Amino acid sequence: MCTYAMVDYKVHYVCIACRQSHKLPWDGAEHLCTRCRTPMLFAGHDFAAPRKTDDRKWAAVEAVLKAGLRYEGFQFCGCGREPKYRPRTSAQVRARRRVAARKGLTEAEALALPDPADA
Repeated sequence: MCTYAMVDYKVHYVCIACRQSHKLPWDGAEHLCTRCRTPMLFAGHDFAAPRKTDDRKWAAVEAVLKAGLRYEGFQFCGCGREPKYRPRTSAQVRARRRVAARKGLTEAEALALPDPADA
């Protein structure tokens, strides 16, 4: 039996407007931003928040979360990790959106590509 199977891990929730993230229990409830009181987006186990002043990185975070992707690499038992690629800057997001338009991919599929040339 896995040693991590009985542990409840906290996950990241993000408010894009306020540029805040909080680690809260994953209980299926709607978590509100402590500043603006709007619902926060579920970002996953492996989210690392950029600095509040970094507009390009927050634009990339917004694009990833709005496309329905999460920052995950965590397996539920806790034994294995397979980190998934996510773009870090708005330039990387734009490049992947161009690939999506050219190749007929969905935005989520294109944003998950590590290298747009591989599409």
